[in-house]
Amino acid sequence: MEKIEQQKAFDEEISRTQTEIQEQTLKHVGWELHDNVGQLLAYASMQLNMLGTKVSEDVKIKLEETSEVVKESLKEVRALSKSLNNDVLLNIGFQDSITNELNRLKRMKFDSVELEVKGTILELSDKKHEIIIFRILQEFLSNSVKYSEAKCLNIILDYRPDRLIIVASDDGKGFDIDTAEKGSGLINMKSRADLINASLELKSQTNEGVILTIDYPF
Repeated sequence: MEKIEQQKAFDEEISRTQTEIQEQTLKHVGWELHDNVGQLLAYASMQLNMLGTKVSEDVKIKLEETSEVVKESLKEVRALSKSLNNDVLLNIGFQDSITNELNRLKRMKFDSVELEVKGTILELSDKKHEIIIFRILQEFLSNSVKYSEAKCLNIILDYRPDRLIIVASDDGKGFDIDTAEKGSGLINMKSRADLINASLELKSQTNEGVILTIDYPF
């Protein structure tokens, strides 16, 4: 029993360390996007605006179209940098972070993106738990973007007196759940859920979308 407990503690520490490393990596990428890529796009936008005052009308129209693309790119980079930096996530809050992520995805490719909140909102016991749950949802949403061919995304935050039930779903093509259980994405989500004593369940069938359920006890 002592050996089992030691192994369990070791596995938890490994998962915690891996999660911290991932967070630091995401934070660094977020900074790079905001400080470097963001500044370059802002400079390009300024230069295009200056050029617009010195060219003919037909060229000016094309410059304005290009300038709009650059401005939209800058907006996307800033939104993405927010969703990668855990300090920003802590500052803007759990629900606003989810809303920011959903709005970003809606601009990308989805027809309908909804966040529904039920019950009386309660604070999570640890702010780090908010980050972990957000990262699980982010993994789910990322997979929906890359693989699902979905048009609609839906997230429900169901606040109950003793727990928070989160249900995230898409209407995509689904997949074989047995294959998914062997993939790194689901393993990563489950290991994160284990760190905060939450249970995680993923359901899917071919052509019937995907449903993720997180049960987080307060």
